[in-house]
Amino acid sequence: MSDIKLPHNHAGNEECLACHTPCLAEFQALADSFKQLGDGSRLRIFWLLCHCEECVINISAMVEMSSPAVSHHLKQLKSAGFIVSRRDGKEVYYTAADTDRARLLHNMMKQLLTLDCGGHCHFER
Repeated sequence: MSDIKLPHNHAGNEECLACHTPCLAEFQALADSFKQLGDGSRLRIFWLLCHCEECVINISAMVEMSSPAVSHHLKQLKSAGFIVSRRDGKEVYYTAADTDRARLLHNMMKQLLTLDCGGHCHFER
């Protein structure tokens, strides 16, 4: 971005742009994360996983969706860094990732939907 020469120089905007504007790849990564959030079922699954650790079969029952559909959403959430998994024998368990990104999403959902976790939040332990 530092090689940009603006047609009009308004008090050093070139330096401002060069210092404070991430590259296109960073914006694309952010857009990809937002795409993951554009599905209500996926957000619902994430919300559940903020409050418990569960397997696909139980998540499917909780959200009344097929296991393949839930698995698809879990794959998307995991690739975006919002959830993590662990294997115990043949079973795989999922929960919200202990990251700033996952905490931010949980807090945004909580505030925008005025939801109460009732003290059962993964992030409040």
